[in-house]
Amino acid sequence: MSDQPPHVRHFVAQVAMPKPSEIRAAMRDVEGFNAKLAVLITRAVGTMACAYVFAIIALIGLPTALSPGGEGAVSWIAQTFLQLVLLSIIMVGQTVQAKASDARAIKEFTDTEVIMDRLDEKTAGGIQTILARIDALEQALASRPSS
Repeated sequence: MSDQPPHVRHFVAQVAMPKPSEIRAAMRDVEGFNAKLAVLITRAVGTMACAYVFAIIALIGLPTALSPGGEGAVSWIAQTFLQLVLLSIIMVGQTVQAKASDARAIKEFTDTEVIMDRLDEKTAGGIQTILARIDALEQALASRPSS
């Protein structure tokens, strides 16, 4: 059993910019054109690189929004910047949290296997030793003369 639980920060770099081979592998896991396209788009939009591109696109539209007759700063922030940029950032965050959760589940399963192995009465050490000592005490008590 490892003492260190998996932390979210261990998965940020892996998720923020996935490798093309990982995207191809994810696309092989699904069948059909629509599913493959959905996986490709989700993997591409759910990156920090895409968030930066969206931020640049949104900033290009800022002068128009601030000009007289434009939509205004508050409207631009709410309708353009937040929607474009936060979409990708939220997707990255969800993917990072999912990977960290998967790693915690694997660690918990491994730890549970170790505990169950130690509790198995047929395994040397652990509970087998305790059961042998209880049996020895029972025999000692049974062989003692009654008063």
